[in-house]
Amino acid sequence: PICISTIKCMSYDSVTLKVFVGMWINAFLVCVLCIAWVQKKTLNSNEKILLLLGCSRIWYLCFTWIYRFLSMIYPHILHVQTIRQLIRSLATFFNYSNLWVSACLCGFYCIKIANFRNSFFIYLKVNVDRMVPWLLLGSEIVALAISIFISDLSETHQRNNITSTSQGNFWEVTIRKDKHLFSTFLLSGFVFAASFLVVIFSAVFLLFSLWRHKRTMQTTSMKDLSMDAHIRAMKSVLSFLVMYSINFVCLVLTIIYATKKENIMKLLLYMYLCAFPGVHSLTVIFSNPKLEKGLMWAEPLYLC
Repeated sequence: PICISTIKCMSYDSVTLKVFVGMWINAFLVCVLCIAWVQKKTLNSNEKILLLLGCSRIWYLCFTWIYRFLSMIYPHILHVQTIRQLIRSLATFFNYSNLWVSACLCGFYCIKIANFRNSFFIYLKVNVDRMVPWLLLGSEIVALAISIFISDLSETHQRNNITSTSQGNFWEVTIRKDKHLFSTFLLSGFVFAASFLVVIFSAVFLLFSLWRHKRTMQTTSMKDLSMDAHIRAMKSVLSFLVMYSINFVCLVLTIIYATKKENIMKLLLYMYLCAFPGVHSLTVIFSNPKLEKGLMWAEPLYLC
């Protein structure tokens, strides 16, 4: 059998490649949006969400790679509680920010494009542009609060592991550790499930709206702009849904394997979770005509 140290080295190289490719893709996304911001002096709601999403993913990949690099090359640095807790907190915060902002993007597509006669949905459709900045701010504040709380619980659990052998009452220590683990898993599961449910509902509502709109347009032979917008949004949201489904399964598995020692499954999950931000952002770029045009424009410059 292949030894774990060899697998770690191979996974580190693979993760490094995925991280830097993902950072390059998201940096391109951010640069195109910043150039548009300078030129137009403003950003629409879709661009605001994409800009925050790109920044969150760049920092998430950055801190994830730093933690992996230190754990492989300089593990003694992570023995310092302050450094370990800071890197973990930042990586967790940007990961939760990435999940919720991307879920907000799917919800935004659904509200802007889907057509329903429900009064609440009409209210959201009219006011969504004013709500987006506050929704993004609220998402960041909640993500920050949860990441700090989870980081504190993780550190407490780790301290209990270190001191458990010197404790007199073994059962008391075990119960306390289980409580910390349950709270950590519960909060992490809530973040993962909430973002995943937003993507699912967005896809279902868009699909239902497209079906209704197509049925009403069967009497005419013309394809209208609303139909094209529905189809483009459905392609984006459905591709997001497929990737989010795989990502959600991987995130749940990371919770299950969190208490286990380093093994092949944990390394494979880690590699996929590092690849997801880049692949998803690439899908966003190709589903957005302006961003795709910027990519085609940048390609000759890169080749030169």
